[in-house]
Amino acid sequence: MTETRRVICWRHGRTTWNAEKRFQGQTDIPLDELGVAQAERAAALLATMRPDAIIASDLRRAADTAAFLARCAGLGVEYDKGLRERFGGPWEGLTAGEIRERWAEEYTRMDIPGGEDLGAVGERVQDAVLRGLAAVPEHGLLVVVSHGAALRGGINRMLGLPPERREVLGPLGNCSWSLLGPLRSGGWRLLEHNAASLPEERPLGDDR
Repeated sequence: MTETRRVICWRHGRTTWNAEKRFQGQTDIPLDELGVAQAERAAALLATMRPDAIIASDLRRAADTAAFLARCAGLGVEYDKGLRERFGGPWEGLTAGEIRERWAEEYTRMDIPGGEDLGAVGERVQDAVLRGLAAVPEHGLLVVVSHGAALRGGINRMLGLPPERREVLGPLGNCSWSLLGPLRSGGWRLLEHNAASLPEERPLGDDR
C-alpha cells in the first residue's frame, strides 16, 4: 500500500491557547483570527500539490483547518478520532509554567499523570494514516490534519524511531507540515519537516 504514496502531516492553525502556551490536549479549542489566516494561506499552497484525500482530527481546530484545504482542492474530509491530540488529563488548560510548578519531574519526562502514553498516541495516529491511505491511488498524496504532539508521535512511529529517540524530531509550528515518502526498502522516509512553503525541485543525488 505504501510503495508509491506520500503523506503530508499538517498541524492546525493557531488558537488562543497556543498563543498563551496552554496545554490543549483534547479540549476543543477553535482557531483564533491568526489561525484562520494561517490555514487559508497554507491551504492555498497545499492545494497546488493536488492531494487525493484529506483526513482530519474531529477537534474543531483541526477540522476547520482541513476545511480550508477541502474547499481549495475540491475534496471532502474524512474525520478520524484516531488523529485527536494526546489526552492531557489534569494538564489541559494549564500553562507550561503552571505544569512545571506542580509536576516538575513529570514535566521533564512529559509523563502526564492520568494522561495518554505517547507511544499509544503514535500508534493510533499511524493506524489512522494507514486507514486514510486506503483511499489514495498509487503515486497519490494523502493530507493528514492533526495536532502537534499527535503528529510527532505518529511520524516517529512511521519512521520506526524508538521511544528514547523521540526528541530527534523537532516540533511542528502552527499550520506547518511534514512530508513523508516511501523508502525503496519499505517503510517511510522524512522528506520535509516543519515546512511552510512548497518543496523545491530536488536535484539528482546519490539516493536517486
